[in-house]
Amino acid sequence: MKILGIETSCDETSASVVENGKIILSNVIISQINLFSTYGGVIPEISARSHLEVILPVIQKALKDANCTWDDINAIAVTHAPGLLGSLLIGTLTARTLAILHHKPLYAIHHLKSHIYANWLIKETSNTTNKTTPSSYHATNIIEKKTITEPPSTYQYKHNITKTHSIPYKTLKEKPILPTFPLLALIISGGHTQIIKMAKHNHFEIIGTTLDDAIGECFDKVAKVLGLPYPGGPAIAKTAKIGNPNKYHFPHPKVNQLNFSFSGLKTAVLRTIQKELALPISHPSHDLKNHLNPQQIADFSASFQQTAIDILLEKLTLALKQYPDTKSIVFAGGVSANELLRKKVNNLFLCNTPTKIVLSSSTTIKNESHPIYEHSSPKYHKNNTNQTSLHENKPYVFFPEKSLSGDNAAMVATAAYYEIKSNIKATDPYKLNIYPRIPIS
Repeated sequence: MKILGIETSCDETSASVVENGKIILSNVIISQINLFSTYGGVIPEISARSHLEVILPVIQKALKDANCTWDDINAIAVTHAPGLLGSLLIGTLTARTLAILHHKPLYAIHHLKSHIYANWLIKETSNTTNKTTPSSYHATNIIEKKTITEPPSTYQYKHNITKTHSIPYKTLKEKPILPTFPLLALIISGGHTQIIKMAKHNHFEIIGTTLDDAIGECFDKVAKVLGLPYPGGPAIAKTAKIGNPNKYHFPHPKVNQLNFSFSGLKTAVLRTIQKELALPISHPSHDLKNHLNPQQIADFSASFQQTAIDILLEKLTLALKQYPDTKSIVFAGGVSANELLRKKVNNLFLCNTPTKIVLSSSTTIKNESHPIYEHSSPKYHKNNTNQTSLHENKPYVFFPEKSLSGDNAAMVATAAYYEIKSNIKATDPYKLNIYPRIPIS
């Protein structure tokens, strides 16, 4: 079964063809990140116009990369919630039109569901497709100049600033280990911070959520104060490598149960910077960067990053205590690509406990010096099914491939595949609606 996925919820225009819910035949992405770095954040109107300009060429490129025609496509999947209103409209209107024209069933997919199902994708190509797609190419490769009718300024940002890429995949020799239920999903992105409990496919229960800022948003705002570029997550992570994570100590917000709060952490960083510089609270936050030296910026970045990650893991640990029957832990969303998070998860679940860390295709946890490492590989589990050195009641841990942690259409197609497997009916393309703000259900 081949599903065409379409993703336009925020600032990435993406189309992908996925086979059987796991094999990526193509995944084309045009990102607006470099454009919005100029503004320090996403501007909804500009984002929607950018989607409109490139959506059809992106879909055509995805079909071409997958060596598919419309006759090969079994269904279309599109993100319809949550997201930016204008951006969602472009994606859903395109998907609706294509579904009607080509007589394909249409599946409306929740964005957070897609992020979770990124952990079911594997590095593999079909037997009929041996070629790999380019790792990167510019928008000009899929959009001819003659098709551009917009003003020069629009043409410039689309061709000179935005970029696209497809993801090459190699055939797996081992059958990958996929998440099993019941599981806990930690969704961490620019717009969401949630802990989701799943008893089975397409059964979602929110057991923890942020009461104010999402963790990705907090990274962006702290980065802006420090004078680092947008998006803040990668910028802080890079700067933090030369910083001292123990230089500054920030409080952990006291929030009941499994909920999160990052607004106070953001404010604590701001006040600590003002105190460090002996500046009054009234001093404008946008000017603080002019008073910080590079080492101070690095130390604040490292200290903030460590605190934010520790807060996430504290809540995850608490969730595991409340739900001891958990068999898998999956991380989802852009912040899941953070290297410090992955290292701390490695230490928490591999070095300090006998928890099984699955080094599947979707996992980047590695600690080859640790004796449990070899016992945690798919090969080990395949050849040593009766081994009891690891506690069977401990969960597997999954991270998405870093290239799949952000917004992309492959995860949308995979989520649709599991809706089909769960006998969820397709959406009437004439009645599909968008929901800029709606919880996962």
